Amino acid sequence: MTSEPGLYTEQFNLSERPFTLLPDPEFIYWTPMHRRAYSILEYGMMTHAPITVITGEVGAGKTTLVQKLLKNLPDDVTLGLISNAQGGRGELLRWVLYALDVETGGVGDYVELFQILQNFLIEEYALGRRSVLVIDEAQNLSLEGLEELRMLTNVNSNKDELLQLVLVGQPELRDMILRPELRQFAQRVVANFHLPGMDKETVASYISHRLRVAGGQGNEFTKQACERVWEVSKGIPRLVNQICDFAMVYAATADEKLVLSSTVDQVVADGVFFAGYLGADRSAAKSDEGVTDGK
Repeated sequence: MTSEPGLYTEQFNLSERPFTLLPDPEFIYWTPMHRRAYSILEYGMMTHAPITVITGEVGAGKTTLVQKLLKNLPDDVTLGLISNAQGGRGELLRWVLYALDVETGGVGDYVELFQILQNFLIEEYALGRRSVLVIDEAQNLSLEGLEELRMLTNVNSNKDELLQLVLVGQPELRDMILRPELRQFAQRVVANFHLPGMDKETVASYISHRLRVAGGQGNEFTKQACERVWEVSKGIPRLVNQICDFAMVYAATADEKLVLSSTVDQVVADGVFFAGYLGADRSAAKSDEGVTDGK
């Protein structure tokens, strides 16, 4: 791949930028937590769980998990994917039918639409297939929408689930499901996992891994710089990528071949990395109050 001119690839002898935000399978780094999260997804699929829930902060790697799940689903699965469903009663059902590629023939009545879906699921089951509906950004659903989804899982045949739901979303989704009015929904959630940010050691390994994949040595960031990246990013992969990308630009601009913690500090101080800038403000506030960081 051709290096981007004017950035830092030549300075660090890299074949490409290691910290872009675009998904690239070659750069995937499976942390222990990502492996656990994926094992929960697999568990939900294998046990035919009615509802499986995966949550995590923005940029935590949830989409990576979903992409791997979709790639590894068996051939006997009919898949529906909804990326960002919204709307009131009836509209979500239309999203579901559209995702599963079910023709409605212009039917508008909710009861008729539900019957069309039920007939489809039964027909798929009779053919030896099972239907899985993956809903990404599920935190955007309303309480009524989540309850409507629960009702869809009531369609079954003897002991078998005809429709499995996989909900992926931000932490607010978990909070919603735990509300008293959704206790019936929560009871149908057989498998769930919250994907946290990476810890300090994992961030260092993540940075080194991406550098090596891009043709580097893996030690272009000092240990102290990796620790600072962890502090600023809170261990969220997407934020780690952003701060590291900026830090390498800054190092190259200064004609340095090593990224120091002071380089990361300069990126934060300049405010080009908004999440880090806010984190720095919070840290400064704690220092003013006499709170130590445990070092």
